[in-house]
Amino acid sequence: MSAMDAEKYTVRFVHAEEWPAVKEMRLASLQDPMAHVAFLETYEEANSKPDSFWQERAAGGAEGALGVRQIIAERADGTWVGSVTVLIEEAGSTDWAGMLVEQLQGHVVGVYVRPEERGRGVTERLFEAAVEWAWSRDVERVRLLVHEENPRAEAFYRKVGFVPSGRTVPVAGHGGRFQLEFVLDRGLDR
Repeated sequence: MSAMDAEKYTVRFVHAEEWPAVKEMRLASLQDPMAHVAFLETYEEANSKPDSFWQERAAGGAEGALGVRQIIAERADGTWVGSVTVLIEEAGSTDWAGMLVEQLQGHVVGVYVRPEERGRGVTERLFEAAVEWAWSRDVERVRLLVHEENPRAEAFYRKVGFVPSGRTVPVAGHGGRFQLEFVLDRGLDR
């Protein structure tokens, strides 16, 4: 990856009116060969959702007020090449997997970069923006879950400073498979 490659992209928050692009990016991610270990929904499930779902999803990711922010990377021609979403989880709440949230934290989900754009610094730039936004919300740590059979993603997360916490989450409907929790504690990323 060169600095020149990374500079070819703009990294920014989504806007509510961009819901068709939010939908297209999600559907593209669910067609990736690793989608079965990277995402908890299928292309068919996502594609069957009405436009109102995508409009609400884009609006939620654009506002950030509800503790959700979707960040995208786009080329100069406006093509979206990558996306990541950060959820803010409150201490004392229970997350989507039923895990107790012990401290205010960011949760990175929906990481995707189009295959032809990988290795050009896009993912690093998306993660920088995601972590920066999470820190601006005064979280104590940022976490993510990675499927135990996704070594490429696990290697990237380690590269950008995330470390295994030792916690695992069973993957529903995948007979004995697990997701591994990786964390980045505040102050350790700098």
